[in-house]
Amino acid sequence: MFETMAAMNTPECFFRLADMDAPMARPSKYWLFLSFLFIGLGLCALAWYTRLPVLLWYWPGMAESQNSLGLPSYRVAIEAQPLAGLKSNVSGLAYVPRRGTLFTVTNSPPTVAELTTDGRLLRVIPIAGARDLEGIAHLGGEFFALADEHGHRIYRVRITNQTRRIDVSEAPSLGLDIWPDENRGFEALAWDEKRQRLFVGKEKRPLAIFEIDGLSDWHGKMNLRISQWRAKRPPARFMRDQSSLDLVATTGNLLVLSDESGLLAEYGQDGELFGLMVLWPGWHGLKRAVPQGEGVATDESGNIYIVSEPNLFYRFERQASPCADTTGACR
Repeated sequence: MFETMAAMNTPECFFRLADMDAPMARPSKYWLFLSFLFIGLGLCALAWYTRLPVLLWYWPGMAESQNSLGLPSYRVAIEAQPLAGLKSNVSGLAYVPRRGTLFTVTNSPPTVAELTTDGRLLRVIPIAGARDLEGIAHLGGEFFALADEHGHRIYRVRITNQTRRIDVSEAPSLGLDIWPDENRGFEALAWDEKRQRLFVGKEKRPLAIFEIDGLSDWHGKMNLRISQWRAKRPPARFMRDQSSLDLVATTGNLLVLSDESGLLAEYGQDGELFGLMVLWPGWHGLKRAVPQGEGVATDESGNIYIVSEPNLFYRFERQASPCADTTGACR
């Protein structure tokens, strides 16, 4: 036994033990390489999903205009307030100046809900005959457009103070059979009162926005003119989807909301990108990301309202002085 221990204490034996330990360094380098590889792939996947590289490319080149809302200067005033009385599936949003209230829709069950500008529920109107309500736009007066994504139809309905139920099977409607997709259809609506045209947004596959003119007479023979809206920096390049549209009444600019990308973009009448609002934690005073923004609207004071599934309400207000930096973080 002593001889064996003595033999182990020889220099030759130490060299042999070192030789036995040497290959152990190879697996550590191997795993280090795999770790960096997976981290790199993860970052690439994140960049692809958020389209952050394209977003960063566009950001410095955004046009400045006195007619824009100035999205970087906005800060959240009401964050993630639950809409009491609406459990889930809120989608689309429209502001009615004459009433000073907001209207949204739900798809299960199909309803139209009227809200105050601080997110209080005023009433719920059941909708019969609709399958998948996703969008709403105010057409002026007492009239609204409702988008049924599954049925690929847009209904014109009248909502008065006395309205308690609506059957869309009795309402004039417009069918759109452009790139039909059962659950990726037309769900975003915005009405241009000045030019009497309707903006209709397709959610994705492909992401597109159309302008429909000739809707002055829904009951008679329509002379429709449908064209695809074009932008110099289209939303499809940095947004994964578009869930809602809004036409800013004071400027005629178009707002495009993306649920999956967590972004709100403002476009001028010539299709120029004016600004972006990032709906991620830490931006514009948000404590948490807007989980699934499905509706956006603006009022005459420039306040921005967003509803998010399942039933969350947000209001953003423009600050007197913009953020010190140009990121819009407003921390």
